[in-house]
Amino acid sequence: MKKWLLSISVLLLISILAACGGSDSSGSKEEADGLLSDGKLVVGVTAGPHEQITEKVKELAAEEDLEIEVKVFTDYVMPNVALDEKEIDMNSFQTEPFFEAMKEDRNLDLVKVGDTVTFPMGIYSTAVKGIEELEDGAKIGLPSDPTNSGRALLLFEKAGLLKLDPEKGLNSTVRDIVENPNNYEFIELDSAQIARQLDELDAAAINTNFAMEAGFVPSKDAIFIESKDSPFANLVAVRAENKDDEAIQKFLDLYHSDEVKAYIEETFEGSIIPSW
Repeated sequence: MKKWLLSISVLLLISILAACGGSDSSGSKEEADGLLSDGKLVVGVTAGPHEQITEKVKELAAEEDLEIEVKVFTDYVMPNVALDEKEIDMNSFQTEPFFEAMKEDRNLDLVKVGDTVTFPMGIYSTAVKGIEELEDGAKIGLPSDPTNSGRALLLFEKAGLLKLDPEKGLNSTVRDIVENPNNYEFIELDSAQIARQLDELDAAAINTNFAMEAGFVPSKDAIFIESKDSPFANLVAVRAENKDDEAIQKFLDLYHSDEVKAYIEETFEGSIIPSW
């Protein structure tokens, strides 16, 4: 009988301890899911200018008691996936058309909370010094992802290389080219790889961040570039549940400060344009 009572007492004690442990664990999980549970804001960016600008924001944030960790990605897909899966708290790397297309394609519950900068897309070449020098049958590279592909084709059209189906707009693909009088061969490649493969092409449309990463100065080295009124401003994205978070607003205020604007203008010499 005594052994039975002792066993019951031990079981009750274990149950109580487990319940207490469960309560603490639940609280830790809730805290871990919080935006700033670890005391810092984790910001996803692509390598290059977005990284540089966010590092400047990080510098200013330290003076405001906001700790920022900059997490660098090398492609355009993972920053949104990581944000949706709560691996990061926000990201800064993409244009709105790309963002909206990816949200719809992957059913992501993400929202835009502010504009950042515009990276005018340019056409680059190591073979010619001007668009007019491209020969018949020239090989011309462009990004393979839908949004940047459409953007590049519109840039080619503006440069006089081709004509597109006017009803397609940003949704244009190489199949929507209705006039190609010089029989150019348009080759779709991964955005991050185009600059590295430029020597194998006669020319290519390259996103500014990747062009600068490869050592180009867009305002000087591009043989044709988007005008400064380009509608492709970049943005800051967060999960919908965190859009009103105080830390996110503080980040945006710092990003939109005079100090950051001056840094962008001095560092990138017109190749990147503040868009707020």
